[in-house]
Amino acid sequence: MIQLPEDAPFTPEQRAWLEEFLTKALAGAAEAPAPAGPTVPVTVLWGSQTGNAESLAKQLMKRMKKGGFEPEVHDMAAYDRARLTQEKNVLIITSTYGDGEPPDNAEDLYNWILSDEAPKLEGVSYSVLALGDTNYPDYCKCGIDFDERLAALGASRISERVDSDVDFDDPFKEWSDAVIGVLAPAGEASSNGAAALDQVEEGYSKKRPYPSGIVRNYNLNAGGEKETHHVEISLNGSGLSYEVGDALGVMPINPPEVVDEILENLSFKTNIDVELPDGSEVPLREALISSYDIGTINKSLIQKWQPRSGSPYLRSLVEADDKKEFEDFCWGRDLIDLVIDHPADFSDADEFVGILKKLQPRLYSIASSPNAHPGEVHLCVGIVRYDTHGRKRGGICSTYLSDRSDGTSPGVFVHSNKAFRLPESGDTPLIMVGPGTGIAPFRAFLEERKISGAKGGNWLLFGNPHQETDYLYEEELTTFHKEGVLERLDLAWSRDQKDKVYVQNLMIEHGAEMWKWLQDGAAFYVCGDASRMAKDVDKALHEIAETHGGLSADDAVAFMKQLKKDKRYQRDVY
Repeated sequence: MIQLPEDAPFTPEQRAWLEEFLTKALAGAAEAPAPAGPTVPVTVLWGSQTGNAESLAKQLMKRMKKGGFEPEVHDMAAYDRARLTQEKNVLIITSTYGDGEPPDNAEDLYNWILSDEAPKLEGVSYSVLALGDTNYPDYCKCGIDFDERLAALGASRISERVDSDVDFDDPFKEWSDAVIGVLAPAGEASSNGAAALDQVEEGYSKKRPYPSGIVRNYNLNAGGEKETHHVEISLNGSGLSYEVGDALGVMPINPPEVVDEILENLSFKTNIDVELPDGSEVPLREALISSYDIGTINKSLIQKWQPRSGSPYLRSLVEADDKKEFEDFCWGRDLIDLVIDHPADFSDADEFVGILKKLQPRLYSIASSPNAHPGEVHLCVGIVRYDTHGRKRGGICSTYLSDRSDGTSPGVFVHSNKAFRLPESGDTPLIMVGPGTGIAPFRAFLEERKISGAKGGNWLLFGNPHQETDYLYEEELTTFHKEGVLERLDLAWSRDQKDKVYVQNLMIEHGAEMWKWLQDGAAFYVCGDASRMAKDVDKALHEIAETHGGLSADDAVAFMKQLKKDKRYQRDVY
């Protein structure tokens, strides 16, 4: 027992308590465990088009720092690939976008790894978390390619690759637990720091969307075939904030009339409660309207549906396992088509919803500056409608906003997109290519540049089928042009003349001027369709570099890569 000096200024009761406390505290210190072993080096590489992989990489770094690791996190575009052969443990988190393509920031590393130039990687340990969407045929292709190529180069898997659908929280935890369980330093619990993944997010987010109010909602098109809605949403009281370049996530609801038709054609009792993805229970009808995806079918769903169905066609489709046949069958069909044309036997409602995917939010590029519209966020939404297989159909979220949102409070959240940001300096000129709804972020850019007093020139290339009906934000854009906020405004109306004209054609036509802007330090932005437009714009940009810059094809490629590294070539494509 520790004893305090007789002249210590304490009462007998205080002395007794303090002596006991110090005795126990020092005894505990004497029994403290020996220091843990050396920290484990880990390099985390992320490839991300919209920010999800980047966010998960940073979450993993925080967790590892609490568990005896020495983690480094690198954007694949900035990673020095010469280091790769010397790495001990490499963790790759990457998405796939477009037609099985790597994200923009992963493209160089991906192409190098898959090339004959890639070195042998014996002695390197690795694991891959692949993010994707099962609605696309090349699900998680970028991550799969990284995983298989690293193994072929002699690297050793720390743990098996995990392929994650759009709802990635649980797969991320499964993968990170497995990796940390293998790599955890001696004396460290593999779960140390796990709380970093389980913290409850404060405020509104994807897991807890804000029930917003729609302020205005109207069609921007003046007749014609296309329908594009300008939607203004109130964020007052939400605590949500955003920057130009960000996206807004919107939680849709399915068409009740389609849900009712599904219910009418199911063979089991439907007037019953079922479990939602979050574990709560609601009536089956409500669950199908608000929580489960009935608007898309894919290979995974068909493989689960077929054993319960007597359909000879589905059986042959699954047995053949032909990628194109799956794509052809799934295109233009929804869950209702399986229910009616290929009925299946389910024991009950829970088994039925158990094979369905969770209804996911849709991300829309934000079309407003928060400084121009305090407390609001604006969207430019292309309404998708089409007829296939004898049925009228539509995009779940776009038709929700246009047809079914009256009297509702759409759940929304802000999705940060750090890969699509204005230059730090307002003196930097901007070239913006945004046909159709790709105009959205550039309306926001122009509003922000006007309010901030940015001195750099702004050049917008916009296009759509017809000038008379499809000139989105015509009054605003012409005003920006008259005021000098827009130095150049070039317009492509693809169906207003015999020969179709697109934004990439305008780029070639004005190639000399565009090259001059780039040489003067302009930043180049593209927003819109990834499968065709963005590729054609990229091709045109290479042609301009060769024709007006006098660069060889290889030098033009190098020039574009440098633009991307300098954040002077940014894309928001989907």
